[in-house]
Amino acid sequence: MKNFKEKLALVPTKPGSYQMKNKDGVIIYVGKAKNLKNRLKSYFTGTVTGKTRLLVEDIDDFEYIVTSSELESLLLEITLIKKYNPKYNILLKDDKSYPYIELTNEKYPTLKIVRNVKRRKNKNHLYGPFPNATAARKTVNMINRVYPLRKCEHLKKEPCLYYHINECLGYCTKDISNDVIDKMKKEIISFLKGDASIITKKLEEEMYKASDTLNYEKANELKYMLEDIKTTLKKQKMDLNQNYNFDLVNYYSDKNYLSIEIFFIREGRLFGRHNEIIQTIEEEEDAVVEYLIKFYEKTLLPKELLIPSNLNDELLSNYFSIKVVKPLRGKLKNLLDLARENAKEQIDLQEETLKKDEEIRLNAIKELKELLKLDKVSKMESFDNSHLFGTFYVGGMVVFEDFLPCKNLYRKFKINSDSKDDILAMREVLYRRYYKVLIEDLEKPDLIVMDGGVSQVNVAKEIISSLHLNIPIIGLAKDKTHKTNYIINENLEKLELDKNSNLFLFLTRIQEEVHRYAITYHRNIKAKGALSSLLDLVPGIGNVRKKELLKKFGSLKKMKEASLSELKEVLTDDVALNLFNYLKEL
Repeated sequence: MKNFKEKLALVPTKPGSYQMKNKDGVIIYVGKAKNLKNRLKSYFTGTVTGKTRLLVEDIDDFEYIVTSSELESLLLEITLIKKYNPKYNILLKDDKSYPYIELTNEKYPTLKIVRNVKRRKNKNHLYGPFPNATAARKTVNMINRVYPLRKCEHLKKEPCLYYHINECLGYCTKDISNDVIDKMKKEIISFLKGDASIITKKLEEEMYKASDTLNYEKANELKYMLEDIKTTLKKQKMDLNQNYNFDLVNYYSDKNYLSIEIFFIREGRLFGRHNEIIQTIEEEEDAVVEYLIKFYEKTLLPKELLIPSNLNDELLSNYFSIKVVKPLRGKLKNLLDLARENAKEQIDLQEETLKKDEEIRLNAIKELKELLKLDKVSKMESFDNSHLFGTFYVGGMVVFEDFLPCKNLYRKFKINSDSKDDILAMREVLYRRYYKVLIEDLEKPDLIVMDGGVSQVNVAKEIISSLHLNIPIIGLAKDKTHKTNYIINENLEKLELDKNSNLFLFLTRIQEEVHRYAITYHRNIKAKGALSSLLDLVPGIGNVRKKELLKKFGSLKKMKEASLSELKEVLTDDVALNLFNYLKEL
């Protein structure tokens, strides 16, 4: 740990943002403070534990920027976090957003589940969020079963199966009146807002009708639907005004752990809840604010946010531009206390497991450092390829920090169609990755983990050496049964590893994850079956060229039938050849 006594003496007692750097000059943490001097001194005086200890041990220098207000320092902090993505700042466990249900605002509306709701132009037709994706799907399926909405993405030339089973009105060939559609929309919106009376009555009528016609299987299915609705509404029932729509936030902290609880209140009902336990470095109030900012980057902001009294309501209100309230008594204060109790319960349930997991990880990192004789092994990048019949390779890169996956740093690669084997494909992926690291001055990993033995380590050494980079490399060699057997270092020395050790478990977990990621990328493109998705596999074809191909040929079948010269009318010679060869393999 470096001594910053002289530098700390010069730090002002004003608000601002500070940035911690490691020995490579990489920003590893960004924070803010009302009083920069006091906040920075706190890191280097007294005892620090957990994640804070790891940060302090990693700090080689720090910088700070003075601001005129706390809001300005918050805005600067968030801007710098987005720019540098520091490893010690808060990361959400799941990078995916919560699903919403959308009743589309079209002439013939559809009901569907959507994510990435921030991009939707009309947010008035979104209902959610649904923390439970299964519940969202069940709700959509049930409504589509009861109401004959349009089911297809685009109108067809003749009625489909849904029309014949009475789950669509046949919008493609029938002239459906606006009154019929408006009545359906009104009833569906009423249900999504919590009034289940109309849809419950419809299900009951259908259930009795099925029973009378001896269709007991269908009657039983409808009975379970009704029970699901009643159970859900019972769980959501609250003694609040029906017009209440807000999110409510509270938290509970214990040592370096912070449990954050968010209640989603819609039409006076507890629509859903979200909990996450994180390790914190900054003061708990600052950590909650930073967490909420990251959380609402992917979730729609409520019209109103309720928070505990010790959080800065003015700061949050100014940042989000919404109403922020601190209830001090009554039903809303009781609900706030309930959220805190839930946050405490979650941390009580998980704290021992979290501490044990952290200890195991830190010991495994220490063991790896000793095995490889390295001073630092935190950030690891691993690579794997997938292909179609030995051609049309794709590559995947996964990133782990202290043996935890950083999914926002994962990368996919479309590989040049000239690559005919794993080594050529891997050479291209590694070169593209580390050429970019070199040119754009990106943070280098502490270790490259190759999924394979001598040949994979050699190709990694070749690329890293050609770019004049200095990054340690290991390979996870497999035995005859394709099970990981031992480690090979960059000198091609065999390093034995206890297969029952936690280090072996963590390394094989990285290996399994990169294999899953690469093969899932390839399978997803193939499984989608859409022309645009299949064309994503062909190097040199982007959105513009896909549109030109669709305009020229109209279908994948016509493209497969086209000659090379016909493809060249739309594409450059090399890209046309790539596509021509690719289509022959399909």
